[in-house]
Amino acid sequence: MSDDERPLAIDVGEGIGEVPATLRRPDGATATVVVAHGAGAGMGHPFITGFCRALGDLGVATLRFDFPYRAAGRRFPDRPPVAIATWRAVMDAARAEAAGGEPVWASGKSFGGRMASMAVAEGMDAAGLVFLGYPLHPPGRPEKSRGEHFPQLAGVPMLVLQGRNDPFAIPNEQLDALVAPLAPSAVLDWIEGANHSFEVKGAKRPAAEIGAGLAPRVAEFIAEHA
Repeated sequence: MSDDERPLAIDVGEGIGEVPATLRRPDGATATVVVAHGAGAGMGHPFITGFCRALGDLGVATLRFDFPYRAAGRRFPDRPPVAIATWRAVMDAARAEAAGGEPVWASGKSFGGRMASMAVAEGMDAAGLVFLGYPLHPPGRPEKSRGEHFPQLAGVPMLVLQGRNDPFAIPNEQLDALVAPLAPSAVLDWIEGANHSFEVKGAKRPAAEIGAGLAPRVAEFIAEHA
């Protein structure tokens, strides 16, 4: 953990217990982005840490956290009720840390972003949503869509960053059709050649650099909706 980061322990309640989190708050932060990890890696994954550090360098505070299953060392992700309860508790903690009362956004990689969207659909307050790859369906199973709650997100500022070669979103037209009715508040940005981890064939980069590369677009979108 770097010198400009502060560890937190957030009580989720409901018999779930505490989850670890890390706050990075630059001076004069214009917004806070709460960042959740994907199903297979925790908040310490280089993609997540690189993304958060780059946002901090752009004047945006971040609060990244582990879901309870990850904090407990379990392999399989929490069920939606537990994940959504965790999101609510972490968002409350982020608002308490937002000294200037700036907007608090919810963001996540894959599973983490999906759970954020379900929480917002169920009434969780968020200034907006940022998806770092939405897992619309299991790879090769487009009929198993996980976007049934999207109509409930109408009017919520929403940025979807998605790789063209992401097997969780092929065919691409399916995600296009899901997001289009929510415009103009929802924007879908396709990243050509990128897979679910935003890796592009023939352009090998460290995960931290890949995550950091998404931050400028996210900061721009947040500024547009300030």
